[in-house]
Amino acid sequence: MSRNDLAALFSNMEQAARADLYNQLDAQQRQALMPGLAQAERDDIRKLASYPEKTAGALMTSSYATLRSNWTVSKSLIKLRLEAPDKETIYQTYVIDEQRRLLGTLSLRELILAAPDSLIEDIMLSEVISVQVSDDQEKIPQIISYYDVIAVPVLDDESKLVGIVTYDDAMDAAEEEATEDAQKSASVAALDSPMSKISLWELYRKRVGWLVLLVFGALLSGAGLAFFEDTIAANIALVFFMPLLVGAGGNAGSQAAALMVRSLVTGDVKYKDWTKVLRKDALVAMALGLTMAMTVYFLGLLRGGPEIAITVAFSMFFVVFVGSIIAYVYPLFYRS
Repeated sequence: MSRNDLAALFSNMEQAARADLYNQLDAQQRQALMPGLAQAERDDIRKLASYPEKTAGALMTSSYATLRSNWTVSKSLIKLRLEAPDKETIYQTYVIDEQRRLLGTLSLRELILAAPDSLIEDIMLSEVISVQVSDDQEKIPQIISYYDVIAVPVLDDESKLVGIVTYDDAMDAAEEEATEDAQKSASVAALDSPMSKISLWELYRKRVGWLVLLVFGALLSGAGLAFFEDTIAANIALVFFMPLLVGAGGNAGSQAAALMVRSLVTGDVKYKDWTKVLRKDALVAMALGLTMAMTVYFLGLLRGGPEIAITVAFSMFFVVFVGSIIAYVYPLFYRS
């Protein structure tokens, strides 16, 4: 694109989106773009593009409506009417002072229903839920969902309002985090692009590392079988139960991992609660292991007698218990 076309594109884009696009340009493209933009647009792009990825600062937009506490309702409505075409949302406005410190918030519904001569400070909500620019982006969808708001204000280290994260942007972030968690739980490194656009090499690179690692993990199982090779040869009935034991451990681990990953994403489980959660999960894992052990015990009696039954039952308890515990703990440490 020519510089004029590129500048026109950026001028008509939403603030957060153009900052994301700016980060994808190389140095030469950025140098060609900036002279074609107004000074205010250049400053806004540089500011939004400076925040680290996956933080509230990188997710926020600078297009929001502000009011002053000493304004009347009628004056505020006139201002909103003039600014509405250029703002991301006017359904929630934010009250700031001269230093842009956040004083309160006010919905458009409350503003319309208030008396025209009422002061903003008399009708605004002074206790505002907010986040810091450095907060992790996955925290924001949880806040929006819990408090049922349409946007969350973002403050800097001096408690000054620098942007807002809207509901739709927060849900996009939540989808991105959920997709990344699902990929990791399936032993795939997080993909940087959609499946329809990612290159063959990149897709291969994201998958091969984990597969090779799992091969070496499977070698440990093979070494264990080799160690007991004589025992297995003397009790051939044990071979019948090997796929059953391996599958049960894997299934129990998959269940535990899915529950834990989802609980972390939704905020039901916090990292500080991991010891409490682990104790509860250990008790559940023991109960599951005992139940599965009792099930295979009777199969062992039918296939090989009491010794085989006891051996298989203990093995089943062990693989279900250990598999569940590892699957519960691993996501906590992986995402901490």
